Amino acid sequence: MHHRIHHRAFTDRLMSAADAARLVQPGMTVAMSGFTGAGYPKAVPGALAEHMQQAHDAGQAFRINVLTGASTAPELDGVLAKADGMNLRLPYMSDPELRRRINDGEMEYMDIHLSHVAQHAWFGFYGKIDLAIVEVVGVTAEGQLIPSSSVGNNKTWLEMADKVIIEVNEEQSAAMDGMHDIYYGTALPPHRQPVPITTVKDRIGQPYLDVDVSKVIAVVETKAPDRLSPFAPVDATSEKIADHLLDFLDHEIRAGRLTEKLLPIQSGVGNIANAVLAGLSRGGYKGLQSYTEVIQDGMLSLIKDGTLEFASATSFSLSEAGIAEFNQNVDYYRERILLRPQEMSNHPEVIRRLGCIALNGMIEADIYGNVNSTNVVGSHVMNGIGGSGDFARNGYLSVFMSPSIAKGGKISGIVPMASHVDHTEHDTMILITEQGLADLRGLSPKQRAQVIIDNCAHPDYRPMLQDYFDRARKNSYGKHTPHLLDEALSWHQRYIETGDMQPVRSGLLADAR
Repeated sequence: MHHRIHHRAFTDRLMSAADAARLVQPGMTVAMSGFTGAGYPKAVPGALAEHMQQAHDAGQAFRINVLTGASTAPELDGVLAKADGMNLRLPYMSDPELRRRINDGEMEYMDIHLSHVAQHAWFGFYGKIDLAIVEVVGVTAEGQLIPSSSVGNNKTWLEMADKVIIEVNEEQSAAMDGMHDIYYGTALPPHRQPVPITTVKDRIGQPYLDVDVSKVIAVVETKAPDRLSPFAPVDATSEKIADHLLDFLDHEIRAGRLTEKLLPIQSGVGNIANAVLAGLSRGGYKGLQSYTEVIQDGMLSLIKDGTLEFASATSFSLSEAGIAEFNQNVDYYRERILLRPQEMSNHPEVIRRLGCIALNGMIEADIYGNVNSTNVVGSHVMNGIGGSGDFARNGYLSVFMSPSIAKGGKISGIVPMASHVDHTEHDTMILITEQGLADLRGLSPKQRAQVIIDNCAHPDYRPMLQDYFDRARKNSYGKHTPHLLDEALSWHQRYIETGDMQPVRSGLLADAR
């Protein structure tokens, strides 16, 4: 496998994952590669978890702080969580065991905007970064690193860490060489300069990651695939949401606010996002562009059929079939996909300049358009805010989508007051459920509430919402954004107590209050 490593200093530091893991010390802050299950180190974290477990068995404490780009996979987050090996994790996660430990209060989790991570690290907000563990495709003769299937915060980790461990993964296609754009023109305030991205296709950096060879303390060779991200077939609810969005986009074109080329699309991950992408193809759009975070299976299909002309992101998140398709046609996709550091893929300045259409999911929204993306019933974190805030606050259009009910109807996606707010009403322009679409632009709070209730609420909950809103308009302390504070979160409390937001099914009085 040494054919992937073309610099002598790196081959001189080759060792096993177990030996590399022993270089990690308790209490370290360790920054690792990885973004949405792609490009994360595959071998060292598992060996480190075993090392931690041995320490715990001997009665010794062994925990570290872990920073990444976004979510990783069971081979990283999962094994370290099971080994009780993390004090702190940031900025985004999706592993079930890690989620359980966070929600049980066994470890700390910092949920922050993805565009903030690199700059906050540079500002010193997270303290010293002791070690970076980064997966790459290979090492050039000049000692530069060929990035893997995600870029994330790797540039920052390699620059800031005192020491570096490199994993060279032969499973990743060597043909990705040239698909990346690593920008080294950032600076700390007050010396910042404009980011010179004016079109989705712009290259402003170099194809490789730089690293100070003197900091590299270990190189580990691996051959393992990224976490596979299977997507369920598009269901009827997701299709209805996609259809409402497509009708809206057609309306905006007829109104002259968009052209048939739309504006650069940003799409979150998941089944609804894939349904929306499939809908764009059905809608007959051609030559679109995407400035986003993640390339999913749906985007590969859009590129293949000409719907999407070019996509800029920071990572892949593909199913097994998607990985096979990409590897089989990597030369084709390399000309149409560009991977950047997430501080560029999520940069507010660039998002606003390009005028992105932000399409993201949510857990719930309230009747005024405040959106909860992260916490079920206010305090049980799911994954994190990710990059949704970066795009919602700065995009040309901010769209949030969700089914109107969950848990077989026991939870309403539209509630009187959001139990946790990630995106305020000021950043929400469009809400969509399978019931319909609420265009909130240019509306006052009370106008927004009626449109959301009429168009987005499920019929089982619409009368309850209308009753709450009607009484709030009469009896609230102020009438600008009417709320009954003694009832505003009662639906969530009812769910905690009975497992159902509906009072009738909960065995309570059949009073919508």
